This record gives sequence, structure tokens and C-alpha cells, in this order.
Amino acid sequence: MHDIRLIRDDPAAFDAALAKRGVAPQSASLVTLDEQRRATIAESQTAQTRRNELSKAIGQAKAQKDEAKAQALMAEVASLKEALPALEADEARLGSELQAMLAAIPNLPAADVPEGGGEDDNALVHTRGTPTTFTFTAREHDAIGPALGLDFETGAAMSGARFTLVRGPAAKLQRALGQFMLDHVADAGFEQVSPPLLVRDEAVFGTGQLPKFSEDLFQTTDGRWLIPTAEVSLTNIVREQILAEAELPLRFTALTPCFRSEAGAAGRDTRGYIRQHQFDKVEMVSIVTPDMSEAEHERMTACAEGVLDALQLPFRRMLLCTGDMGFTAARTYDLEVWLPGQARYREISSVSTCTDFQARRMNARYRPEGEKGTRFVHTLNGSALAVGRTLVAVLENYQQEDGSVAVPAVLQPYLNGLTVLEPKR
Repeated sequence: MHDIRLIRDDPAAFDAALAKRGVAPQSASLVTLDEQRRATIAESQTAQTRRNELSKAIGQAKAQKDEAKAQALMAEVASLKEALPALEADEARLGSELQAMLAAIPNLPAADVPEGGGEDDNALVHTRGTPTTFTFTAREHDAIGPALGLDFETGAAMSGARFTLVRGPAAKLQRALGQFMLDHVADAGFEQVSPPLLVRDEAVFGTGQLPKFSEDLFQTTDGRWLIPTAEVSLTNIVREQILAEAELPLRFTALTPCFRSEAGAAGRDTRGYIRQHQFDKVEMVSIVTPDMSEAEHERMTACAEGVLDALQLPFRRMLLCTGDMGFTAARTYDLEVWLPGQARYREISSVSTCTDFQARRMNARYRPEGEKGTRFVHTLNGSALAVGRTLVAVLENYQQEDGSVAVPAVLQPYLNGLTVLEPKR
């Protein structure tokens, strides 16, 4: 959420920042609406002040036995009483319209974010690891997985497209990956949390999925929302709180199922396990002071990269351009893992700094030491990692010619020393 006062102070700068994200100028409409709202507030306050003055004057007139004057004053009070509800209603309406407009505008990009319209304009930061050279033709995960327990047909028959039943060796590998990732992130100082998977409107509004992206979510019959990512639950831990500066940073992590309708992904990744309606993910969320957020963004990204390093999966870090960032992000790093079956890099993690954008929506603040006033916190979030996509990466990078899959050394303790996943013959 944006601060209308800052927009009023420099509307040209605000519109210029929006233009980098491909958004039409908004400042003129916002400032006009805010001026109307403030004029209505001033008119209402003037009317209330006048009514109070008249009430005193009526008492004085009656004390002086000036009934004619008292009646005239009472008539004016009655007129004001009749006008005030309409003014209050106008104030509420204009305020709601202003908040709705502000809520629909994305976060502004950080200064170092490259301008661009899509993924082709993202900037390579670095590449790590060397793709394996196979002595046979590498297969994609949807060719390897079924013999190891990725049951696409049963999942689809049970629940429809983009659902998969995972069983046997694949289920063991998925569990091991999730537990390893959670331990890795917890060792980096993130507090483990087991959060609710169903949340109310205000929680999803706070992290920016509502109102603009409701079609990407699943909603229950009682109006709650299934979380699309644990970012929603973890970030809202500080909703409507005033924290002491000494409490920050707060770092949370959770391994949860996530639920997405994939409304905007029709026709993309319809085969296999890459894009599902239900998937597991290890999420990281940090709540920090503004002066910490730059370093925290790098810290969180390095933490996610550490998972890929430990799994010995080749990857690259990309700095997303303005046209490819999410709604709430000021800057986003994507980690893309090498998939030899597809012979290309695919996204496996996004780590974003949202500055104070989400905090304003949640009214999450802190009180700096030695100050009476409060400031908005900065929030950051990232995946470390999407478990299903990491399973895909392990299947493709550790595949053997006979259809078996070697188990990465770091996962073997989570699988009772198992070194190879054997396919069902």
C-alpha cells in the first residue's frame, strides 16, 4: 500500500516509478480523490464546530429570554444535524474509494531493478555449478517419475488436472527434501512455525493477494482462503502490532502445503509435476527495520542458494526486471535450477523484498529506540525451496541410465542411508 502523502508531495516521481512497471499514471486521480476527501472532512469538522457553538448560543439566548433568537439558532442546529450524516457518508465513501485505488497499485521498483516487459529482460547475477554430462540421453522427470511413484493418472482421476498422487520412493524423496530444507533454514536462524493453512480476508489482503488476485486462490464455503504460500501466514504474525526495535529482526520458516488455482497459467506446464494446484514449499519470512532490509535480502537469497549447493544442483540467480516482478515486490531474485531433461533453467525459488508495502496494508510497525513515534517495518519473503520442483530437479540431475535415481549425499541421512531410488520393474 502506498502513502497518499508521499504521492501528493511528488506526483511526478510516483508516476515515473509506475511507468517502469508498465502502469499508467495514477497520481492525478489519487490526489484529486484525496483532495475531495479532505475537503469533505474539513466541511464536516466545520459543521460540527458550528453546531457546538450554536448549542452554547442557544443556552445563552434562553438565559436572556430571547426566544426568537433561540428558535432561529435551533433551526440552524437542526439543519446541521441533517447535513452531517451525508457529509460523514461522503467522507467514508471517498476514503473507501481512495483505499481501493491505492490497494490496486503495485509496489514501486528499487533503483537497481532493470526495466523490462518480461523474463527475457531479467538480468543474470551469477551461475553456480556445472551441468552433468550424461553418457545417455537425459529424460524429463515425467518419464522418470512414474516408475518411482509419481502417479499423474490417479491424481488426475481423483482430483482433476494439476493434481498428482505421490507414493513409494518418490514420496520418501519428497519427505526427505522438505525436512532437509526446513532444517537448513532453521539452522540459518529462522524460527520454525506450523501456521494455519486457512486465513481470513484481511490476512490475504495484507500480503497483497487480495483484492486483485482472488482468481489465483481457492476459497472455502465459509469465506476463508487456502494459503497460496506460507508467506501469508508468516507475514501476518506481525499484523496490527507495534514491535520494539530490539525485537527485530524476526525470521520465520514453515514447511506447508500451498494451494494455487493457476488461473493465469492456462496451457503452461500441463504435463508433469512442475505446476500443481497443491504443492509443498519451505517458506522464509523476515520482518526487519528499513536499514536492515538490503542485507536481509542478500542473506535470505544466500540461504536458499545454500539448499541448492548442498544438493549439488546447478543453478543461476536472476534479478527480475520491472515487468516480471510480483505485485508486492520492490526487488526479486529468482533462483533457476538446471533441468537436463528440458536442457534449460527453470525457476525453483523467488526471494523478494517488499519494503514497507505489505506493512502498510497490515499496519505492522515498530518503535525505534529513543523515539516516541513509530515506523513501518520492512517485510521479505522467499522459498527455500519449492519441494516439488526440487524433486523434479533431483530426478533429472541424478537419473541413471537404468531408470534409477541416485540419492544426493545430504539427503541420505533422511532416508536411513538409502543411496539409490530403484524404479518399480
